[in-house]
Amino acid sequence: MSIWDRLFGVAATAVLAVVFLAAIGVEAVGIAQTWGARYWLAGGAAAVVVCVLALVRRRQRAWAAVAGLGIAGLAIAAARVFHLPTEPGPAMALALAVLVGSTVRALPPVPAGVLAAGGLAVVGGAYLAARPHSSGASAVVAMNAAAWLGAVAVGLALRLLDDRAAATAEKVRRDERLELARELHDVVAHHITGMLIQAQAAQLLARKNPEQVAESLIGIEAAGAEALRAMRRVVGLLRDTDDAPPASAGPEQLGVLVERFNRQGPPVRLRIPDESAAWPPEVTSTVYRIVREALTNVARHAPHAHGVTVTVDQNPSGVTIEVVDDAPPGPARASHRGGYGLIGMRERVETLGGALHAGPRPDTGWSVLATLPIHDGRPL
Repeated sequence: MSIWDRLFGVAATAVLAVVFLAAIGVEAVGIAQTWGARYWLAGGAAAVVVCVLALVRRRQRAWAAVAGLGIAGLAIAAARVFHLPTEPGPAMALALAVLVGSTVRALPPVPAGVLAAGGLAVVGGAYLAARPHSSGASAVVAMNAAAWLGAVAVGLALRLLDDRAAATAEKVRRDERLELARELHDVVAHHITGMLIQAQAAQLLARKNPEQVAESLIGIEAAGAEALRAMRRVVGLLRDTDDAPPASAGPEQLGVLVERFNRQGPPVRLRIPDESAAWPPEVTSTVYRIVREALTNVARHAPHAHGVTVTVDQNPSGVTIEVVDDAPPGPARASHRGGYGLIGMRERVETLGGALHAGPRPDTGWSVLATLPIHDGRPL
C-alpha cells in the first residue's frame, strides 16, 4: 500500500468519525428534548461502541460486523423491555450500514450474504419491537430499512467495480506475460539455432582439425547456459502462438522515443550508457518499454511538468532505469498512480528478477525507478 493509499484511508476514517459524532450528538439532543437525557444513556453507549467498530472494521470486517449486529440486537431487546426509545437510532443505523456495506463489498459471497441477512434481521427486529401506533418508532424503523438497503446497494456496486478492476489488472498481467514469453521464446530459439550451427561446425572440425573442437564446445556451452537461463524465465508463462512477433527495441531507439515525446510533451533529457554495452534482448526491450510507459504517464497525468529526466545506468550486476519529472503534486496525478500500464511493467520487471517502484518524489514531481539484473553468462 502506497503513502497515498494510507493518507486516503486516514482521511476517510476521520471524515466518518466526524459524521458519527454529529449523528450521536443529534440523537442525544433529540431524545433529551422528548424523553429526557437519561433515556439516551443506554442506547448512546451502544451506538458509540458500534461506531467504533465501524471505524476499525478493516482489521476484522466479519467479526466487527457480527459484533455490531449483536450489539444492535441487544439494544433492540433492551429498548423493548425497559421502555426506552426505539433502537437502532440514527448513529447506530449509520454505523451498521457501514459495517454491512463493507462486508458485502469485501468478503466472499457466502459470509457477505449471511451478514447482509443479519442486517435485515436487525431491521425486522426493530419493526417487531416497535410500539404500535407510534409515529416516532415507525420513522426509526423506516430509517433503518433505508440504511440497510443503501448499504447493500453501495456494497454491491463497489464489489462490482472492484471485480472489474481486478479483472482488468489480471488481463494486463496476463498480456504482459504473453508478450514477455514471446520475446523469451525468440531468445531461446536464437541460442538453440546457434548451438546447432556450432555443433555442426564441430563435427567438421573433428575430422579436419581436432585441436579446434574445444573452442566450438566452449561456444556451445555458453549458448546453452544463456538459453537455459531464458528458458527458466519462460517457465510458468503461456505463449499465444497466434499473436504477432514482438519488435525488440535496442538502446539506440531510446533517442528516437525521446525525440518523438519532445514534440508533444515537456523537454526530456536522456542519459544512457555507452551504446556498445551488450544487454540480453529481454532486458533491452524491457528498458525501452519502461521508458515509454513512464513518458506516456507524464504526458497524460503531468501536463504541467517543465522537464523530464531519463537516466539509464549500467553496473556489473544490472541496469537501472529512472524517469523523473518536476510536475507539482495534484489530485489528477495522485488518482492515476496505480495505472494498469505500471501493473504490466511491474509484472515484466519482476519476472526478469528485477524490481520497480513508482511514486511521488520528496519535494516535487514523480519518479519511476526500475532495476533489471544482468547475468554474467556463467553456466547454471
